[in-house]
Amino acid sequence: MAIVYLGLGANLNQPVQQLNNAVAALTQLVSSEHIAVSSFYSSKPMGPQDQPDYVNAVAKINTDLSPLALLDKTQAIELACGRVRKDERWGPRTLDIDILLYDSLELESERLTVPHYGLHLREFVLYPLYEIAPDLQLPNGQSINTLLANVPLNGLTAIQR
Repeated sequence: MAIVYLGLGANLNQPVQQLNNAVAALTQLVSSEHIAVSSFYSSKPMGPQDQPDYVNAVAKINTDLSPLALLDKTQAIELACGRVRKDERWGPRTLDIDILLYDSLELESERLTVPHYGLHLREFVLYPLYEIAPDLQLPNGQSINTLLANVPLNGLTAIQR
């Protein structure tokens, strides 16, 4: 089984409930075992600032699903939670599930890039990831501690689930 870290985010339609729904759906994935979920965090939006703050978390699962099969399943969860895919990048959304890391795999395809291309820059990914995997090493050998040293909190705040 592969160890996979998933980034969860939402800022529409009761975002805390959206993340709770996503976690519940992830626990039901066939060929997967749910292991851990970080605290939920409030964060400022990356893109246009005229949208609500986000709620973010990181989940860790073990899975026998291939990376693309897992992507299909996570996108199905997003759709079931009301996600509408638009051309607007970093716009508001009901739910976003990103595959951050898939074991030590490095993959770049039209549909999926692993490790996630923005992982090393985003406080709303790194701090929750550190919470559940403080000794994590990325496929390129960098430690989560090294990455955190270069990324400020930027207003990231733990909130109630």
